[in-house]
Amino acid sequence: MTARKQQLLKAHRRAKRLTLIGALLVLAVLGVTLAWWLVPLLLVLGWIAHEAWFADHLFYRGSDDYQYVFPDDAVAQAVTLKDGTLQLDAPLAEGETLVLALHVRHRWIGRWLDPFVQVGDDRQDFERGVRGLRYLNLSGQRERVEAGDLKLRGQRCRLADSGTLFVMRNPDFTRQRTLILAPHADDAELAAFGFYSRSADVSIVTLTQGEIEAEAFQRLGLDRASAARLKGRLRTWDSLAVPLWGGVKPSHCVQLGYYCLQLPEMARQPDAAFGSRESAESDVRSARRHNPLALPADQDGVPSWNNLVDDLVALLEHFQPQVIITPHPQLDPHADHVATTTAIFQAIARSRSKPATALFYANHLHDNDRWPMGPAGMGIALPPAIEPLPADRLWSPSLDAQVQLDKAMALGMQHDLQGPLPLKRRLRRLIQRVLSGRSWPETGEDEFFRKAVRRHELFWVRQIVD
Repeated sequence: MTARKQQLLKAHRRAKRLTLIGALLVLAVLGVTLAWWLVPLLLVLGWIAHEAWFADHLFYRGSDDYQYVFPDDAVAQAVTLKDGTLQLDAPLAEGETLVLALHVRHRWIGRWLDPFVQVGDDRQDFERGVRGLRYLNLSGQRERVEAGDLKLRGQRCRLADSGTLFVMRNPDFTRQRTLILAPHADDAELAAFGFYSRSADVSIVTLTQGEIEAEAFQRLGLDRASAARLKGRLRTWDSLAVPLWGGVKPSHCVQLGYYCLQLPEMARQPDAAFGSRESAESDVRSARRHNPLALPADQDGVPSWNNLVDDLVALLEHFQPQVIITPHPQLDPHADHVATTTAIFQAIARSRSKPATALFYANHLHDNDRWPMGPAGMGIALPPAIEPLPADRLWSPSLDAQVQLDKAMALGMQHDLQGPLPLKRRLRRLIQRVLSGRSWPETGEDEFFRKAVRRHELFWVRQIVD
């Protein structure tokens, strides 16, 4: 966690405590001076208000500008908004990825309902109380931008009259041999199902079994360790079987069988073995029986960092990828995700096979657990970057309606995204539907069905220098 996030979290908790103390004092006075029944009534109303408008986890202010720097080969063009239509000041530069930097300011209702920008037939949402520089994703709308008929309308917010359009040019990476690194089963689908479903030569490597947090399986009468082993077996199967729905050959799917949330400890002590926290297992070979090739750790099954890196070296030399897809080392804070990217870059340094390009994805964020905001099926605006990121190029391919549906079905096959919501989340969602106007798709209850099934996928492009 960054120092800035720690400060904001501390301020948020302090403000929450002070608000709670103040509310309790007011309730006590009302209960004594007016009527006792006001106290439980106001408590219930206060809880409903919290769930409707104050339950989001945002560790920045709506007035913070997003901080993005793009590489020198990204062409910046001045644009204006005239009667709600985007107007270019010069011919549009070549490139398929279009990002519009624009100041957005909430209206009064945008403090209570999610403000969003209507971008032609797309919609991109921002945090309540937005008042700063934001980045809209116009990828897939190049023809309308060139024709001068792309309309932008702020809903519950106002848009500045001028902005900067960044145009970035990339090859079609789906035409290059690609290796996708998935820390857990479902990460490849969340980040890159659209990519791999149209890729001619792609391989998927899943690093962990995904066995922890198996309480739901204990309802089957299993003890904690047995439930974790069952969940690990199911998610191992998911990692190998679900990609077939997107056309990936079984011979190009590999499960390494390491253990959830142990990758960071493995990195700190490369020679040591780190078995599962919950399943009582410590031999990765139990998850490798369906792998299409032999790997170095098959010799002893030890769950160590050295074995993990050796496995990745062998996979690089077997699949010979030109592109790797892996979690973003600065944006995605999940400990296993950070360790995955560290491991693949250590492997590249040792391997004779040298991919030229890394595409980074972010399935989790430090600052905003609702990103991408807004309903499923809409575009992906750039995520909050309150602290500057490296100057990477962006690539944001579009997914048509059929691919989005197939992606939702792929997520539905993942055991970790199945099952009913807890009662508290179900109540919160109902309250937000009624009072906040939020919506969730019919394809699945897990939040990732809203966040991941979009008209864009988004990757940060970085050249790998040996």
